[in-house]
Amino acid sequence: MKAFSGFPAGKVKFTPLPNLFFSQLLPAIDDLAELKVTLHTFWLLHQKKGYPRFLSLSELLGDGTLLTSLRGLIDQTPAQTPEGALRQALERAVARGTLLRIVTEADGKREEFYFLNNPEGRRTVERIKRGELKLKGEVVEEGHAEEERPNIFVLYEQNIGLLTPLIAEELKDAEKAYPDDWIEEAFRIAVENNVRRWRYVRRILERWATEGKDSGREKKGRRWYTEEEHKKFIKH
Repeated sequence: MKAFSGFPAGKVKFTPLPNLFFSQLLPAIDDLAELKVTLHTFWLLHQKKGYPRFLSLSELLGDGTLLTSLRGLIDQTPAQTPEGALRQALERAVARGTLLRIVTEADGKREEFYFLNNPEGRRTVERIKRGELKLKGEVVEEGHAEEERPNIFVLYEQNIGLLTPLIAEELKDAEKAYPDDWIEEAFRIAVENNVRRWRYVRRILERWATEGKDSGREKKGRRWYTEEEHKKFIKH
């Protein structure tokens, strides 16, 4: 382990992080490479000047500090390279919704551009898609959270709230037990019924598993419970 000598006296520069990073994003990230790349992109974007602020894949691949940071993670998997770890971490950050991605092509060369998923980043991506802003080449693909099937942890945070260790264990078990499309639909039904409770989602999945997803209950609407059962979930 390389020792850190501590922060120096006097003025030091700071990189701001939104409080939501600590309350929602950090508890959800379970991959160290993704965490390192996420923090590094915050740092790099904070240093950017002008508009729009973005990072290219070429820029990230040429970042010696970032690659050195990732190199320490691949000692146990010699077949992987720091560049490969970077690409995988970016995929996870895009799938999670932390970053937005635009892919362009010019003269047969592809380039990827990454934007922070904040109001400015979302507006910029929309302007690029409408042709109001130009990057190098034509846009051939946009990458963002909606393009990937969200995992159960993202669905929980987006629709219910902050993860706790106990709930995280239940979600892991459910992810192994039920198909992804069942989980997504169960969350959607809970939101439509305005019952944002994991217990409600879990009971839907359990009923599908025991009675069959196409048992006829869905023909009666989206509620899935009697009026009394539904009221209990709303109260608790």
